[in-house]
Formats: sequence, structure tokens, C-alpha cells
Amino acid sequence: MALQLFIGNKNYSSWSMRPWVLMTELGLPFDETLVRLDFSEGSAFRSTVGRINPAVRVPVLVDDGFAVWDTLAITEYLHEAFPQAGVWPAAARDRARARSLCAEMHSGFSALRTHCPMNIEARLPDAGARAAAREDVARDLARIEAMWSEALQASGGPMLFGAFSAADAFYAPVCARIRGYALPVSATVQAYIERVFALKSVRRWEAEALLERDFIAEDEPYRTRRD
Repeated sequence: MALQLFIGNKNYSSWSMRPWVLMTELGLPFDETLVRLDFSEGSAFRSTVGRINPAVRVPVLVDDGFAVWDTLAITEYLHEAFPQAGVWPAAARDRARARSLCAEMHSGFSALRTHCPMNIEARLPDAGARAAAREDVARDLARIEAMWSEALQASGGPMLFGAFSAADAFYAPVCARIRGYALPVSATVQAYIERVFALKSVRRWEAEALLERDFIAEDEPYRTRRD
């Protein structure tokens, strides 16, 4: 039985983008189920996702009836199920560092998330300029700049740890934010973003996000759950 990945809108759901890009880029077999982000009572999202994930969040990976949710847990499950696929870098210290970067993404950068929510189809340079002027957003950007530059220098690129891995999948939505809001970054970081958007998986995600044409207002009740 094929793995099944439940995701939210591709235009908005950064959490969904991470495992989808990871699995697609590595050629891991899965069936996709996209459920519109809508946390209102009686919604299809609540009834569909709520049956398999008591937290009622996406993404959720289902393997023969067994559900795994949260992007980090899904990533580790995939690593154990497909140990030769390249989910994590091959070298032990690189794996540890990649996991550290993913964990930092998972729990941090709240200012960037808040002021630059992912919106693949939009180009919002004015909003980006206002966000970048904030001390907390600037601090998030400086940290991203430092970690990416350090990883790229150590590995030699083209991805954070040389070959594509979960670390690049985790930061793909950040690349989308930086690009969409025209946030100020170095030439090194800009070049990395361009390489991420040249990946087949990211190109496909972007193309399908643009086809959704499903506007979700910023004041809808599930906004904070999609970033």
C-alpha cells in the first residue's frame, strides 16, 4: 500500500510543503490528498484530517493505516523507512547539523513567520520592506543568512549539505518568503534560493500552487496554523 500524504493549500501551507518537497525530490512513492485549510466547525478539513490526526493539523503521513504527523516526525519516519534515499546527509556530523538546522526552523523564526506568511503566488515587496525594517525580522534574517552561508561554505554546495536533503526541504518555504517579499539577503543566499527554486519538486509545487486560485483571507481563523 502506498504512503498517503495529507496536505493543505500549496499556496499557503509551508508545513505541508516540507515533506511533499522532500518525498517528491527523492522519488519516494506516495499518494497526495490535499484538503483546503479551513478550521471552521463542520469543515471538510476537520472531518477529513481530524479522523487521522487528533491535533487536526497537516501534514499527516499515513502508512497502511498508521498516521504520523508533524514534519520532523514524518522526516524521521521516512529516514527509517528509506535509509538509502538520502533523507539526511550520509556523514554523522552532517546529519546532526542538518537535524539541528531543521529543529531550529521547526521552533524558531516566529517574527519572519508572522510578518511574512507564505504566499507563493504573491509578490509583496512593500510588505517585505516594512517587515525587514523590524528588529525581530531582521534578527531572523541574519540568523538564516549565517546558518545557510556556513553550511554552504562547509559543504561546497549546491545544497546546504552538498546533495539535497531534508534540510533543503525544510527551508524551501523560507526561500519562498524571502523571494516573495523581496527581503534583503546576500548574493550567496540569493543564489541558493535560485537553486532551490530550480529543483524539480519545488518547481512543481510552485506551479500547482499557482493553479489553486484559492484566496484565503489573513483574518480567517486558521491563519496561524498554516505558517
